[in-house]
Parts: sequence; structure tokens; C-alpha cells
Amino acid sequence: MERLNFLSTRARGNLASVCYLLFLEHVALGEYDAFMSTAHFSRRSFLAMSAGLPWALRGVANSGAMGSIPVGLELYSVREGLQKDPMGTVRAVAQMGYQAVEFYSPYFEWTEAQAKQMRKLLDDLGIRCYSTHNNEEYLGADKIDRARDLNLILGCKYVVLAWTDPKTGIDGWKAVANKLNFAAEKLEPAGLKAGYHNHQAEWAEVAGQCPMEILAKNTKSTVMLQLDVGTCLEAGYDPISWIRANPGRIRSIHCKDWSADPGKGYKVLFGEGKADWKGIFQAAESVGGVEYYLVEQEGSRFPELETARQCLQAFRAVRGDKIGL
Repeated sequence: MERLNFLSTRARGNLASVCYLLFLEHVALGEYDAFMSTAHFSRRSFLAMSAGLPWALRGVANSGAMGSIPVGLELYSVREGLQKDPMGTVRAVAQMGYQAVEFYSPYFEWTEAQAKQMRKLLDDLGIRCYSTHNNEEYLGADKIDRARDLNLILGCKYVVLAWTDPKTGIDGWKAVANKLNFAAEKLEPAGLKAGYHNHQAEWAEVAGQCPMEILAKNTKSTVMLQLDVGTCLEAGYDPISWIRANPGRIRSIHCKDWSADPGKGYKVLFGEGKADWKGIFQAAESVGGVEYYLVEQEGSRFPELETARQCLQAFRAVRGDKIGL
């Protein structure tokens, strides 16, 4: 029988995928007993290895198809233009080659008619809004129905909690997790999912525990953990380790760079800071379950739209995609 020869370069970098594919190969050759004895696998270790397999195998399927994951812009990056001319700014972003946008909290003030107008523009431009950023109150019992309705109009998949005040104890972070679970239960019947976006505080230990780990452990697996790379780096945490520790839950990433130089910080363009973007992309696409990327910029030495354009160019250069300009 011909041996199986489909281990990709990216799959080789993931222990779970390599071990499992080797296991399949030996089963196909009738060598199950020999493999299990030489590998010294217990049933428990095999089951543990298998836990991350859906996302490891997703990485194998996606190898060679990196360009299939869309890249969008978090519109906070162009907030001044968005405030003055929402339609014109979204049109300009699409013309640069961005495939999606993420609206932030001011969208919540739109009427349904305004939301429908924006959805029509998105459709006409051929771009998507996969998620919105929301204030904590929008996910509460008295406002979540409105958030649901507006997100459905916009064609979203995720309703993301963009910020919460830092908590001083474990119970405070568990309360945030409970809010996310409540939101998930309210949104999921409509086909929407809840998400959480980190800042610096979520990586600073509270009573010996990392708040992001508390949130991950105490929320439903359907709650997306949207990773903000820049704030993760500033807090001294490794984004690649975090992605690998949470297979399937890092379904979108804010691609915001950061420099340790006090004079630069978040003002650096994509690729000019500390982030190991190739490593982040590899982890996100082989293990994290990423569905879309979002460039985010808090400001730079260039005007807003020029900043967004240059970040997209740099993003596509790092991933090897064709520049959509």
C-alpha cells in the first residue's frame, strides 16, 4: 500500500497533527500495535494528544491556501473619517483592498434604516462585517436584543465585548465570564456568537491567575477570544503561546503591532514592532481556528487612510498574499 505523503510544512510544526497523521499511516499499513508500543502511548496520552486535532487538521487543509482568510480593518483605525463621512470612509477602505470591516461602539446609535443603508453599501462593495465591538452595557439584558438586531442587519457573525474595567479579584473576572455566557445564550438562537477582546489588564495576574485564562476557562467554547496582539505584547505575554493554548477559540485577531520604544509604542505600522507575525499567522491558522484578521492602528506618523493602506501592504507582504490595491 502506498504510504501517505501529505504532511505539510505547517503541519510538521504542530506535534498533535504530526503524531496523529503518523498514527493514521501506521493503521493504514496494519501496524497499529507496533506503533502504539514503539511510541509508548498510553490511552490517556493519546486522548490528550487528540484534543487539538480538529484545529491541527484544519491547518493541514489550509496549508497552501493562506490567502483564503480575509483581512479587514477595525474602523477605530479611521475614526475621524468615519465620524465625518461613514459611507465615504468605508468605501475608501474597501477600495484599498480590505475584505472586511469591524464597526465599533458608535454603530449602536444607528437606526435600523441607517444600518440597512450601511449593509447595502457593504454588499455593493463586496466586503463583509464579521463582527462589531460593543460596550459592556450593550450585552446586558436591556440592550442585547438591539445589539442582536443591528448585527443581523449588518450580516455579522460575532458580537464582541470590546472592553471591561479591570477587575481586582478572580470573582470580578468570573462575573465578566458570566456576562459573556449570558450574551452567548441570547445571541446563539439568532445565529450570532459572543466574543471578548483583550487589552493589557487581562494579562496581569490577579491573585496568582491570569484574567484571560479565567475568562477562557469559565466561558462557553462558542465564545470567541479575539486576540489583540499589541496589548498582549505590551503586557509581556506571548501571543503565540496563548493561541496554541486555546485551540479553536482565536477566531479573529487584531493585527496591531507594538514597540517597546516609549517614543513609538502603538504608533508603529504593522510589521515595524515586536510582533512575530509569521509565527502568529502559523499558530492562528494551524491551531487557533482563525476565520478573519483585522488590522488595527491607533495612529501613526501618517494620516488615517494612508496608515491603513500601508498596514495592508505590509500585512499582505508578510503573508505572501497579492496586494489588493
